[in-house]
Amino acid sequence: MIEGVRLAEEALAADWAVVSGFYTEGISDRGSAIVAAFTARGAALELVAPQVMTAASDTQSPQGILLELGFQQLPTPKQITLALIADQLRDPGNLGTLMRSASAAGAEILILTPGSADAWAPKVLRSGMGAHFRLPLLEMDWTQIRGFCDQHQLRVLLADTNTGQPVDKADLSVPLALILGGEADGAGPEARALAEHTVHIPMRGPTESLNAAVAGSLILFEAARQRRSKDELA
Repeated sequence: MIEGVRLAEEALAADWAVVSGFYTEGISDRGSAIVAAFTARGAALELVAPQVMTAASDTQSPQGILLELGFQQLPTPKQITLALIADQLRDPGNLGTLMRSASAAGAEILILTPGSADAWAPKVLRSGMGAHFRLPLLEMDWTQIRGFCDQHQLRVLLADTNTGQPVDKADLSVPLALILGGEADGAGPEARALAEHTVHIPMRGPTESLNAAVAGSLILFEAARQRRSKDELA
């Protein structure tokens, strides 16, 4: 289930099938265009009263459109050069934000370990801002993750606090799997056993750590920066 004009636009652009949906009469012009486009594709969208939308919505201020989509599993790319592994990341907002950053930074896949938040929960979908339609998601146990990293010959790095290399000194331009631990307890023992090295974000002052989504985003975009520089020198 997705809500709002922005997510509906992303679903339309990604050509995801709509099973059913609601919209209200006071929807914006952008929303009306989305309704018309999905209707032209054969989707059954129903005009409802505002109070019906409010009752069905997961948000306090509905934007006038709510869609039930048919589930699609995006294919895993044959070549993986940057994978993000979220280890027991339980906060839905952080997971959605990380998905958005991973997609924008050029990661080809996101892997979720057991104990992580539901990637398709409403808050994750809203925070992801359409990343679900672009970034393949896999749920794996650690045996499967090890096999996946070996298959794609990925160097495994663990983002940690104040241990290992600073991220701007580490080589993040190689085929890489980055493990990011959960908000409360960090990475688990399986993650630490798999990681070849740890990296950290240097910080000034007494700040102990960063929000998981912020930390992951910074490292992902440092990897993107290094890869862009490497391509420019090639």
